[in-house]
Amino acid sequence: MNPIMIIGFLFFTGIVVFTSWYKSRRNKVSTLNGLFFANRNLGFLLVGGGLLFTNINTASIIGENELTYTKNMTVMAWGITSVLAMLIVSEFSMPLYLKLGIATTPDYLTARYGLGTGKLVSFIFLISYIINLLPSLLYGGAIAFNGLFHFSDVWKTDYWATIWILIWVMGTIGCLFSMLGGLKAITILDILLGIGFFTGGLLLPIFGLKYLGHGSFLQGLHTVLTLHKEHLNSIGSPSDPIPFSTLFTGMLLVNLYYWGTEQYIVQQVLASKDLKTSQKGIAVACFGKLISPLVLNIPGLIAVHIFTKMHNTAEAFPRLDSLVSPPFIAGFIAAVIFVAALTTFNAGLNSSSTLFVLNIYKPWLAKKSRSVPEIELVRTAKRFEIIVCLAAMFIAPFIIFAKHGFYTYIQIVNGFFNVPIFTIMFMGFITKRVPAIAAKIGLAFFIVSYGLTQLVFDLHIHFLHILAILFVLTCGIMLLIGKLYPMPVPYTQRLNNLVDLKPWKNRHFFTGILLLMMILMFILFSPLMLAK
Repeated sequence: MNPIMIIGFLFFTGIVVFTSWYKSRRNKVSTLNGLFFANRNLGFLLVGGGLLFTNINTASIIGENELTYTKNMTVMAWGITSVLAMLIVSEFSMPLYLKLGIATTPDYLTARYGLGTGKLVSFIFLISYIINLLPSLLYGGAIAFNGLFHFSDVWKTDYWATIWILIWVMGTIGCLFSMLGGLKAITILDILLGIGFFTGGLLLPIFGLKYLGHGSFLQGLHTVLTLHKEHLNSIGSPSDPIPFSTLFTGMLLVNLYYWGTEQYIVQQVLASKDLKTSQKGIAVACFGKLISPLVLNIPGLIAVHIFTKMHNTAEAFPRLDSLVSPPFIAGFIAAVIFVAALTTFNAGLNSSSTLFVLNIYKPWLAKKSRSVPEIELVRTAKRFEIIVCLAAMFIAPFIIFAKHGFYTYIQIVNGFFNVPIFTIMFMGFITKRVPAIAAKIGLAFFIVSYGLTQLVFDLHIHFLHILAILFVLTCGIMLLIGKLYPMPVPYTQRLNNLVDLKPWKNRHFFTGILLLMMILMFILFSPLMLAK
């Protein structure tokens, strides 16, 4: 373990955490609005940074580089195609959410289908966070740190025991930070992470290519562009992790769910000053997604030419960093990974307590005709965060036994939660008489059917295509129920906007530029150009 690397890590981590605390210290978290929504006063850079770096985390850094190393650039589709979904959400979903003045996405489902459906979806969200989102972040962070600092060798412990220790250290720190700072501290952390992320995104490929070229950056670049060219291809075949056809079926649905329904993502936008600010913030996040392959994929490409064989391919990124970067810079990049894990983990914890307090606990109090001071609700939210954090820390180490790779595991498990929720949200948007029972039957049908295809029957169909097929079938079932048993009174929206709803007038111009850049990225990494 290099002491200079440790110093670099502690130095940069200390700067980020101290600055985040200093900037948010005046905002005492004594209200739910302050804890969950930063008093709905975030500017577009904070909104954009919050969206981007709540999304980019250790799971994506470790997982996407692993798949780029073992397969090819097809995995970049998760991030690049999300630009289209984000722009759709910016134009249609966010104006609706802000008009309604909702605090959580289940709030909309409660208004549309009734309290029972809202509670059910809140429980599904919480289960998703506890068994998948939060554990995967901790596990990805633990893998990264062991790969960077070689703790298992230093401590003379076996690999699994090391992962347990690192997960519990990271989880404890993340929980403390979330409870003390709330969403305001998390979003400030995101901006600082953005500076470090893209600085590291430039430095690591430069050092990696220089190492590969024996001191010559151009020679290293020539090696990557001329050898193992199959890794440069982003146009997936049926045998690749992301077949190209899935971009137009299940991947589109997953991205629409993620950017327009996922609570810990939507919460970043609901905290904006107004609609114009939220749309600008989403555009900033889109641009960030287009340049994120510098960190999410390019290191994996370089690792292909340096490591001919790895015992644990999930360590492709951290092993490359510790090998090619100067020790102080390697420590800086390690700090970026740590903060990336921290910011998404904190956002997940914060959203978990948001869902619990606003959609489960407060309705329960109302049913019991009990009144509780707001400061007590804040304490309840923080106690719930501790419970969720402990559960995630116990589950995280067992991800080591997942098949098909870490990142693929995450996406497959997400299928149990994401598109089913998006389906009933979508049907709520486009229909007025589909009843609550249709939403509940639709959720049950989708989740059970998807589970059978993944755990019992092997249909030899990509899981993203299966999600698209089930989406169509579930929509059909819900429409049929709505035809046979329609709501007596059609649903009408009750507007309760808390912020200005004037849209950003330049949004269409920037939408065109961002979509063009998205298409050019796929052309660049295709048999038409680099993979020729």
